[in-house]
Amino acid sequence: MFAVCRADELAPGESTRFVADVPIAVFNADGVFYAVDDTCTHQDASLSAGFLEGCFVECPLHAAFFDLRSGAPAGPPAKRALRTHQVLVEGGTVYVQLTPREVELPLEAEGAA
Repeated sequence: MFAVCRADELAPGESTRFVADVPIAVFNADGVFYAVDDTCTHQDASLSAGFLEGCFVECPLHAAFFDLRSGAPAGPPAKRALRTHQVLVEGGTVYVQLTPREVELPLEAEGAA
């Protein structure tokens, strides 16, 4: 679990970025904290530099929208979901527990019985 910041340091409507296994964006959406992988799944752009609207973030590069609750894209051009992470606020500190990456099979193992 990563300590990201003090809850009072991240005002509603703001975001911050930290690097774990990949860059992670943490958003304060009207007092509810969300964490997702920071890189847009459509093209390399930092979502922490995007525009927050409720619990949705708009990518600053091509305007793809993502639901911070599920990571799901809310329309084109993005088609793949973001990895979401559990957020815990304890003692005034925002913590993020990373969700493990899915295991990807190497190409030569595909279709093997």
